[in-house]
Amino acid sequence: MIVDEHLFRRESGRMVATLTRIFGMHNLGLAEDVVQDAFCRALETWKLRGVPDNPAAWLLKAAKNRAIDVLRKERKVREFSPELDKRHESEWTLVPTIEEYFQPTAIKDDLLRMMFSCCDPRLSEAAQVALVLHLVCGFGTAEIAAAFLSGKAAIEKRISRAKHVLAGAKRLFDLTDRDFSVRLTAVRRALYLLFNEGYHGASRESVVRTELCREAMRLAGLLLDFAPAATPATYALCALMRLHAARLPARIDAAGDLTPLADQDRTLWDASLIKEGQRLLERSAVGSDLSEYHIEAAIAAVHASAASSRETDWMEIVSLYDKLVALQPSPIVALNRAIAIAQADGPAPGLAEIRAIADADRLAEYPFYHAAIGELELRSGNVASARKSFQAAAAVARNPTERRFLERRASACDS
Repeated sequence: MIVDEHLFRRESGRMVATLTRIFGMHNLGLAEDVVQDAFCRALETWKLRGVPDNPAAWLLKAAKNRAIDVLRKERKVREFSPELDKRHESEWTLVPTIEEYFQPTAIKDDLLRMMFSCCDPRLSEAAQVALVLHLVCGFGTAEIAAAFLSGKAAIEKRISRAKHVLAGAKRLFDLTDRDFSVRLTAVRRALYLLFNEGYHGASRESVVRTELCREAMRLAGLLLDFAPAATPATYALCALMRLHAARLPARIDAAGDLTPLADQDRTLWDASLIKEGQRLLERSAVGSDLSEYHIEAAIAAVHASAASSRETDWMEIVSLYDKLVALQPSPIVALNRAIAIAQADGPAPGLAEIRAIADADRLAEYPFYHAAIGELELRSGNVASARKSFQAAAAVARNPTERRFLERRASACDS
């Protein structure tokens, strides 16, 4: 029996969200148990009878029937969601009410509400992203731990503490709440971090986690479909994701090795994603608000429109990084700006900018900080210094793919 794991992940988030609306946020564990029960029933039944024509509908029906059973058995001893009122106490209204909650539009709204619930301002960014991955995307704690270079026990504690915070709300976040704009900012940030973790994160297993990028794009699409969330910053975030995702097919070669931007085969870039990203970037150019997503998407668009690294408008990219540094200063942004300056003006000005980065010690464990210095030293003819920098980069590589790439760069210095 072949079952697509993405099906289970996608449906897990949808079912958990709807069941949490039914049972209440304080019964989140019960909602997860019902989903797990539906998955177990599916594996047992499908093994004997084969996968149904519409497996998603099968899973939703199983979860819906189990939810009705739970409400019947525990309505006298357990407090459920305030949204149910007294409708679950009567057989005349119980089933129609649950049927209503499992309608496609309601499920979509509940998934959006769950995403906003996960981004409670009382939680850290790390906890918000972990909850989104776990509750909305259906990722297990071991997968989340691998993605964020953390122990499974630590992730379990982080998620458990975050769920305890959410339990006090009793119900999913109300999208008409006055706190909506604050939550929207947090949701965008969580999805941005989720995409970045997939695109160039620190996973031990792989330098690229396409499934994380896919999930971030799918959830960002929910924001675009909800008018109050479809702000210019949201359009810019979605543009950024598509423009970066377009390059995914060229980031890893046939041997599984990392390919830097300058050496990528641009014919492998996804033209449809680039076109969609450019369209969304144009839609984001409304009003006077300028977010970091606007600038990063504009930088990605310059890369996407160039036929090669040599033909890229590096001065325009430097100008955009100047704006990004002013808007959101960080050592990583400063490093990327320095690399762009080196491409525009030569290695010496680029090295000078890298050495002038404030808080550069925060980049000590970031392999591509040392790699950038190595590349510019090599271009300057300082072979010994370049080799030393590449070796330092390889020493802090986060996965075998990065390590192989950086060791090859160190070896290239000898030739």
